[in-house]
Amino acid sequence: MVKVTFYTSEQGFARVWVSGHANFAPGGEDIVCSGVSSAVMLTANGITEILGEAAEIQVLENEVGIHLPAQPSPAAVAFMQALHLHLTLLQQQYPKHITVTEV
Repeated sequence: MVKVTFYTSEQGFARVWVSGHANFAPGGEDIVCSGVSSAVMLTANGITEILGEAAEIQVLENEVGIHLPAQPSPAAVAFMQALHLHLTLLQQQYPKHITVTEV
């Protein structure tokens, strides 16, 4: 199962951590994993490359995290809100394969 945890601050979503595998289908055919991975990388690249934010991106084996700077731009927060919405909708479609929580 893919586990997604969003951490909040006064500005909104400040950090997200994603880990695990969806196990929806064999590797290379898993649309849930692909959807999650693509959304997370779009968010990370949008924040760091398009907006130029000094966000910390951590990529490990089967884990990825995005941590916004202490004073993120409204656009960076909006990227994180969009990621939260997207992954929450995926969770509704595939509840046995992805969980989204907020801390």
